[in-house]
Amino acid sequence: MHALYFPSPLSHSKFSSFSSQVLKKLESMGLAILEHIENIKAFGLNPIVAINKYSNDDVNEIDFMLLTHAHIDHSGRIPKLYKDGFRAPIYATKATCDLCEIMLPDSGYIQETENEMKNKKRRRLGKKATLEPLYTAEDARKSIEVFKPISYDEIIDVAPGIQVRFNDAGHMLGSAIIEVWVTEDDKMQKIVFSGDLGNNDIPLLAQPTMIADADYLVMESTYGNRLHIKNDQKASLFLDIVYETLAKGGTVVIPSFAVGRTQEILYELNKLREQHLDDEEFQRKYRMLMEVPVYVDSPLAVNATEVFKKNMNLFSDDIKKEIQKGDNPLDFDGLRFTRSVEDSKALNESTDPCIIISASGMCDVGRIKHHLKHHLWNYLDTILFVGYQAPGTLGRRIVDGEREVKVLGEDISVEARVEYIEGYSGHADQEGLLNFVYSFKNKRPKKIFLVHGEPEPQNVLKDKILSTMDDVDVCIPKFGEAYELDGIEDGCIDCIDNPMDKQISRIELIKKMQTLEKELVDMENQLKFNIDDSLSSDDGINKLNARVNDLRMQIIELMNGE
Repeated sequence: MHALYFPSPLSHSKFSSFSSQVLKKLESMGLAILEHIENIKAFGLNPIVAINKYSNDDVNEIDFMLLTHAHIDHSGRIPKLYKDGFRAPIYATKATCDLCEIMLPDSGYIQETENEMKNKKRRRLGKKATLEPLYTAEDARKSIEVFKPISYDEIIDVAPGIQVRFNDAGHMLGSAIIEVWVTEDDKMQKIVFSGDLGNNDIPLLAQPTMIADADYLVMESTYGNRLHIKNDQKASLFLDIVYETLAKGGTVVIPSFAVGRTQEILYELNKLREQHLDDEEFQRKYRMLMEVPVYVDSPLAVNATEVFKKNMNLFSDDIKKEIQKGDNPLDFDGLRFTRSVEDSKALNESTDPCIIISASGMCDVGRIKHHLKHHLWNYLDTILFVGYQAPGTLGRRIVDGEREVKVLGEDISVEARVEYIEGYSGHADQEGLLNFVYSFKNKRPKKIFLVHGEPEPQNVLKDKILSTMDDVDVCIPKFGEAYELDGIEDGCIDCIDNPMDKQISRIELIKKMQTLEKELVDMENQLKFNIDDSLSSDDGINKLNARVNDLRMQIIELMNGE
């Protein structure tokens, strides 16, 4: 008997920045596979407190870890485990190991600096500065010693009775779909973990590997309800947005993940000129784009770009041919990298039109916050989003149309143009996810577990799969559910309460109170500044009183928990 165990907070949802975990545990063998796919910061929770509070699995019970790729929402908890005594091997592709070597210390540094800022605030309030970071940059550097690089398409034994193979997922450099064969009592079963599946329109990388057979599939579902725009469409849209901004003397700010998305944008900028060669208007716009500097303002992105250059053997076949001709796909005239804080600040002191690509992609941490502070209020500028924005993040609030946001402690009016090109996402859309499911030609999985997605796309994708495949069971696991995989009658065998539910309820309460607060402010402004004949009349006063009574009842309901 084998089992899958899902103890992650929010294991059925995808958010941003700091990670918690989904632990897929082969319980009968006493073995565990750790795959990080979630985080909690998007809900406004303190990640240090929340992760420490809800991570109660003994690290010494984990015999090995399989890491699909380097993105921090998947790898970010590894240094914490190492700090707590974890010393088992972590199997990942060489490129993933290379990227983790720069990304994890960067994550530790961010946590140290943010933790220090919180402690400074505590000191100013007369409290003890006792908060500690989840882990430090040094903890992260030390954790690299347990990484074991392996190659694509190589079947390896990770423990008695368990073999694995990493296949190219096409999501980012080194990303993998992992096949796991488990043999017990002379019976072999195969589980496939999709990791993050790539978007077929990512020109730098190979397309996701199609797997022929599986007994069980654990698959991401980020865009289970959406289709991306195609490559030629997004190129024209991108160029139009950038051209229109530069033509009026503005700056284009592109929040982008330092690893993966930044390199893809650089490639797109480099190759735009080869599209629509017979379109004079398109080429005229492109020439203007190339006349302005393009700044990559993220030390991590600079270092990651170097890692990409060292692993060009993993690029798509078309890109390899370009490299053989001497064309570096990640370099072009006008491209400039900024490393120092001084150089970064200088970008915001200049009034010359330019393009600034800066991390993080969801705008919650990093230098991008400084650029937003200087450009969000300027109607001449454009904030161009090119990747998924998780609920609760600053990026999502801007994309959703909030007219005022808080950046670095300051309320900023959103006057800049805001655009979102979804086609640059590194995740497969609904069509790509379905094609991956349909690729199991030799043996279809009898059960599919959908993870790594918000509830709506997960449910839409589930219905879509069931409508086209009547011999497959589709499940959306919840926190703490354990599933027996005996090949006869699979089902949930255990479940524990989600400790995050109370936290989420509190956050929903806060959101409702904030909504009421805005209404009260609006009413106060009416009384102060909009006292006219209609409001002075009995009818106007009665309407205002009715609104006050309505708000009073809503507040009472909130306090009573209704």
